[in-house]
Order: sequence, then structure tokens, then C-alpha cells
Amino acid sequence: MFTTVLFPMDKSRETREAAEIVANIVKTYNSHLILLSVIENPSEEQKIGQESIMGSADVVAKLLQAAQALFANKGIEADLIEREGMPSFAICDVADEVNADLIIMGCRGLGLTMEGASESVTNRVINLSPCPVLIIP
Repeated sequence: MFTTVLFPMDKSRETREAAEIVANIVKTYNSHLILLSVIENPSEEQKIGQESIMGSADVVAKLLQAAQALFANKGIEADLIEREGMPSFAICDVADEVNADLIIMGCRGLGLTMEGASESVTNRVINLSPCPVLIIP
């Protein structure tokens, strides 16, 4: 059913909490797991204010390697993909490229207001995804 599962990752608590569910689904369906992390291009506001935590290639590489080791400890092999750009578009592009059957994402709940919904990575992925999206709150 879910031959290829894409798990976009950042350094959030929600991503760490979703990892257990990802492992269960991948094992249940004997899926191929792809871990994705996106190096964000900072907006002008971010350039002036604080640096994005996912704005460094080193941070992204370490995150993916740690996640790969975590899944390996559970007996799951995972491929790693790093991309640069706007996370929601990069996630959907990769899902299309790898023919993902499912995207599993943690959700921070920041897009629960009308203003936040249009800015939410999760909301954008849901609307643009070429495959089903499972959101882990």
C-alpha cells in the first residue's frame, strides 16, 4: 500500500515525536523510507532578525545522519535527501520525484489561525502534495 514513505524533518519536537509512528508504518507496510530535510532560504525578515535553525547545510546533514542512525537501530534503512528552498515546495517536489505513496509530517499547530493557515508548511503541503499526507499532531 505505502511502497515509498517520505518523512520531511526539521529540528522540532513534533518531528521527533512523529518518528515512532513513521517507524511503525514503514515496518507494517515494509516501505522504503526517505528522510528529507530542507535548507531554508531566509526571508528578508529572517536575515535581519534571527537565523533560521534549518538555514545551515551542516545542521541539516547532522539532523539527517542522526535520524538515519535512529531508524537503523529499529532495523529500518533510510535514504537521505537534502534540498534547498521553501520547505513546502521542496517537500512536494521530492514526493513527486521519488513517487512517494505517503508523506508523514509532524505539525507544530502554528497554522491554526486564519492568518497562520496560509503560511503553514503543513497546510501548503496538504494542498500541493501529489500523494496522501499524514499529519502527526
